[in-house]
Amino acid sequence: MTEKNLTMLTDFYEFTMANGYLEKGIGDRTAYFDMFFRRVPDDGGYAVMAGTQQLLEYFANLHFTAEDIEYLRARDCFSDAFLAYLKDFKFACDVWAVPEGTPIFPGEPIVTVAGPMIQAQFVETMVLLTVNHQTLIATKASRIARAAQGRTVLEFGSRRAQGYDSAVYGARAAYIGGCHGTACVMADRDFSIPAGGTMAHAWVQMFDSEFEAFKAYAEIYPDNCIFLVDTYNVLKSGVPNAIRVANEVLAPMGIRPRGIRLDSGDIAYLSIKAREMLDAAGYPDMQIMASNSLDEYLVRDLLVQGAKVDSFGIGERLITSKSEPVFGGVYKLAAVEGADGNLIPKIKVSENVEKITTPHFKKVWRLFDKETGKALGDVLCVYDEVLDESRPYTLFDPIHTWKKKTVTNYTAKPLLVQLFNKGQQVYESPDIEQIRAYCAQQMETLWTQITRFENPQTYYVDLSAKLWEVKNHLLEHCGAL
Repeated sequence: MTEKNLTMLTDFYEFTMANGYLEKGIGDRTAYFDMFFRRVPDDGGYAVMAGTQQLLEYFANLHFTAEDIEYLRARDCFSDAFLAYLKDFKFACDVWAVPEGTPIFPGEPIVTVAGPMIQAQFVETMVLLTVNHQTLIATKASRIARAAQGRTVLEFGSRRAQGYDSAVYGARAAYIGGCHGTACVMADRDFSIPAGGTMAHAWVQMFDSEFEAFKAYAEIYPDNCIFLVDTYNVLKSGVPNAIRVANEVLAPMGIRPRGIRLDSGDIAYLSIKAREMLDAAGYPDMQIMASNSLDEYLVRDLLVQGAKVDSFGIGERLITSKSEPVFGGVYKLAAVEGADGNLIPKIKVSENVEKITTPHFKKVWRLFDKETGKALGDVLCVYDEVLDESRPYTLFDPIHTWKKKTVTNYTAKPLLVQLFNKGQQVYESPDIEQIRAYCAQQMETLWTQITRFENPQTYYVDLSAKLWEVKNHLLEHCGAL
């Protein structure tokens, strides 16, 4: 895919602060920022990380053009020294991120950027934009795929997406989250996500009859016949005409029709009746696809009602995550380096407990039960802490500290991987198929209590005793700052 220079896709205050840091002589001071989120969309139990590949592309291509510098000069609020800094800009940060496809949970760092304060602050908008959008869509896709109980789910949302980048990157994220393909051709071209499609209602309307429309399509695309049967009347004309074309056009070629699609009406009832008609005509292998403003709840309800649907096309409610269209990731300062090189943890305090940040440069460990392979919980530690797997570990709620659980016979794995070291890329993203397979495998590590739709069990995201003490100390003394 053609790389874009997205350096100027930022909030203006990132330029004003960067200029100010330089003017005050602290622009090169090393700072540590974390991206994290506070709650899961749709009151779900987990989210799915996506967008790491696009972060790699963004950081690797950071530079300011002559036109960028002249635009900033014309604003007449930036020093010549700052503009000269931007002209010679070279990305020099360390970056860590959670691999795409990993289940993630509130409160834990999913991206960490460490480097000169000017740079680490400047990238905030693109880090949030990139990860928030794709993680939102990957999470929604995962929920829908689970509701479909193994049936094929296709992303059909391009025409409802909020902009063309949202259509393409949304299709990518949906594929990671569990969709089997997309209607978006550009997503296929650029990311090798299987694209497909057959006909719209306009095709049927263009011919003198529904039968002629189906017949013409079968003659041109005999191996890809999925007939859209609801243009006029599903049971009185649509399904009978599909069967007639199967008998009169495809059967003489020795080809079996692939199926029909329902895009309106009572999908549960129509699919049951259509299944009866197709089976009676000798086509039990013809599949039934359903579309029409579906989401995970409607998919689940259709299956509960006995709908005979083999696959789902999901559009607007997936590509926009209509039920909750914002993933609330934030980007906060966690630490700075002092003159002596020692880390100074930083905290943001709020009367809203969920908005109090966790200070320090951190490492995140995920604990897995050795017998079941299931995830037991995540632990946030100070960066230099190591978990000793040979000893029991006590998880405790950092707010309700009396809530404790001691785990044994576990494996501890670091969650974050390093993407850049002093501005040099040190990580290569897996291909999209590997990411999708990894996501499916990682979802199997979650207990069903975490993945259920209503009132999911809260996954443990706890602090180590050392990190909790650092946070508690800052909270107790923040009034004196």
